[in-house]
Amino acid sequence: MHALKMTWNPSTGFDLGFMTIHFYSLMFVVAFMLGWFLMKRIYKYENVDEEKLDPLFIYSVLAILLGARLGHVFFYQTELLWEDPLSVLLPFRFVPEIEYTGFQGLASHGAAIGMIIAMYLYNKKILHKSALWLLDRVILPVCLGGIFVRIGNFFNSEMVGKVTETSNIAIKFVQDQYNKYEVQRITGINNPRKAYQALTDDPQFASYIDAIPYRYPGQLMESAGYIIVFAILMAIYWKTDLRKKEGFIFGTFLVLLWSVRFIVEFFKRAQVEGRENWIFDLNTGQILSIPFILLGLFFIFRGLNQKGEKVY
Repeated sequence: MHALKMTWNPSTGFDLGFMTIHFYSLMFVVAFMLGWFLMKRIYKYENVDEEKLDPLFIYSVLAILLGARLGHVFFYQTELLWEDPLSVLLPFRFVPEIEYTGFQGLASHGAAIGMIIAMYLYNKKILHKSALWLLDRVILPVCLGGIFVRIGNFFNSEMVGKVTETSNIAIKFVQDQYNKYEVQRITGINNPRKAYQALTDDPQFASYIDAIPYRYPGQLMESAGYIIVFAILMAIYWKTDLRKKEGFIFGTFLVLLWSVRFIVEFFKRAQVEGRENWIFDLNTGQILSIPFILLGLFFIFRGLNQKGEKVY
């Protein structure tokens, strides 16, 4: 079996007995922690008072989580607004019955919009610099965070790729193919974690594993793309004077990151059925990426055409 062609059926996290630390949540924590340390280094380099860093962290967390959740609802699952409105901002499903689900459904496009709005408010109330000066720097930890969030999606078997029969970079996502109710019915085991483990390990269930199609690992492909984008942005900020061109790094971030998203969408299964090819054979994620790319080009050219630099 090829090293990159595998069956993926991981545990959901670290089981402590009284609670489970989910890998997806852990990836968010890692992303925010690394982002905080990176911004601390940037603030020190730019001679910005570190007391202004903690409010930035709070603004960022709220903006990303609220923006991502609302973005998913408005862009991908609008029916929740009238079918199950309480589930929009609460980690529960109330229809047809109450069930804890966690915060399932987060859209990066919504997170981006929320972050831009939050940085404007943070800058106006606390930092008192140019909003573009802040965005040029805050996108570095944002891009870093995107790497870990997509790894979290991989652990959750979310945002899987399209079916492929020829690629050697392909994975069978067991937990995408069978939900916890199906796997409990198949194995006769009431504990979902043990049921999933039995489905993979017990030879009597081999036919169910064989029936799972191989798919592109869309989450890992996107994460790999973000690694490249992060490396380019870090090089621009730390190694060149282009950071003095207000808006240039922010624009480069928009163009590169959403171009990665646009390309990877060709290999990912559409997040909403019926919207796979709804405008010019592009799906929702691709359509939503285009305005960000165009906005990024605007800021790149705006930055390059600046004469001199602002002094704060």
